[in-house]
Amino acid sequence: MDEQQNRGADGVDTSSRAYKIAAGRGVMNLPNKLTLARVIMIPVFILFFYLNFAGHYFVALAVFALASFTDYLDGHIARKYRLVTNLGKFLDPIADKVLVSSALIVLVTVPSFFTAFAGEWAMIAAGCCVALIFARELIVSGFRMVAADAGIVIAADKIGKFKTVAQDISIVFLLLFGGFYELFGEHVGVMTVNYIGLAMLGAAALLTVVSGVNYIVKNIQVLKV
Repeated sequence: MDEQQNRGADGVDTSSRAYKIAAGRGVMNLPNKLTLARVIMIPVFILFFYLNFAGHYFVALAVFALASFTDYLDGHIARKYRLVTNLGKFLDPIADKVLVSSALIVLVTVPSFFTAFAGEWAMIAAGCCVALIFARELIVSGFRMVAADAGIVIAADKIGKFKTVAQDISIVFLLLFGGFYELFGEHVGVMTVNYIGLAMLGAAALLTVVSGVNYIVKNIQVLKV
């Protein structure tokens, strides 16, 4: 009976130790703290990317992977314990976009990530891919603002989620390549890792365009309000 009384209308046991830890005090619950930690890890990632010591790309990769994991973790905890807040709704997508954008920007500042095996054309292609990804995010963000102003809620689509996964995989493989290239040079295994990273970046750009077009076409009524 006591256990039932401790459960809210949404079925969450608000008396449990896990809930109290996740809920915290005020708006800064655990999911929001994890999101804020992800924001703080962005300059740490950039710092290790550029610091010149053996294995610095691997350290940068570890920071990026940890930051990406917090994206999954904060959402999981917020949904499980019904701790979704307006701060989280605002901060979470910004943290995700800034993390990925920062990684892509720093990568294109080092041409060898793209030209070591594929040649100069890969640098041009990578620049186009990054530009497409940024353009899509700006267009969709503006579209969402118009929708919100019209009182229309637009849910994320599956293609957009696949796009995010492809972006993360491409960044991971390119950072792995950077670390291996410094250690082993022009090895066939290093080349394979590089080509996988480049291929996934191309796939991410393609999914970016498809998801952006699909997003607008499915919700075209927003522009008719």
